[in-house]
Amino acid sequence: MDVVVNTGTIAGKGTWREVTVGGHPCDVFEPAVRNEKGFVVLYLHGVHLNRLVDKQAFIDEFARHGLTVVAPCTQRSWWTDIICREFDPQVTAQQHLLTGVLPWIEEQYGAAAGKLNQPTRIALLGTSMGGQGALRLAYKFPNMFPVAAAISPALDYYLRYNEGDETIPQMYSDPEAARQDTAILHIHPLNWPRNQFFCCDPEDFRWWNSADRLRMKLYSLGIPHECDLETSGGGHGFEYYNRMAPRAIQFLVDRLQTEHRRLL
Repeated sequence: MDVVVNTGTIAGKGTWREVTVGGHPCDVFEPAVRNEKGFVVLYLHGVHLNRLVDKQAFIDEFARHGLTVVAPCTQRSWWTDIICREFDPQVTAQQHLLTGVLPWIEEQYGAAAGKLNQPTRIALLGTSMGGQGALRLAYKFPNMFPVAAAISPALDYYLRYNEGDETIPQMYSDPEAARQDTAILHIHPLNWPRNQFFCCDPEDFRWWNSADRLRMKLYSLGIPHECDLETSGGGHGFEYYNRMAPRAIQFLVDRLQTEHRRLL
């Protein structure tokens, strides 16, 4: 681990620093007072690579709950298990998280993702591209990631295939191949994350329909979930993300507590 930028301290809240994990940059927030159970949020960024280091609405919630936050950068990889050359020519974003970031979190903070008969201390949180990434990982590895929250998840990202996107056509042979790899198609009817929340602004015309389709699929399968597809304010972007941050982060904390009690 190498610290590559100067430490930044937010008075009374905590400290941001940028480290290198597995050869790639990663923002880390350490709260002034850490949660007594050592909970960690693994934040997955959106396609515009916006960081949380200056997003006060998120920082306030992380500090209030004493949450350590680890936010790796994987470029426009869509958090898939497909090579994205913009990120890394040999390691996928999923592999980076599972074999690089998670062991680093456990080594640094003693917090592990879900293991057999052990409660998870790590929750997934994502916005836009990262929102679909958080749900994708939770659906693919529900025992490892039983707690996930997605704000404005860009679920139907295959729609960008023929719109000048630079990375998706490099990753998939055609739009259908990309569609087959979307989060919704990774849902297993008998093996799903116990705690999931997602939200999308009704004015988010590009991504709301896919969030509603996810809601309907989960409902038809009888899979427990919480969602908010009614609250509006800002469309797609940090105006809306900031608005929903308190609810999403409160959900993560409450459900991490539930998971902790479940296995005690």
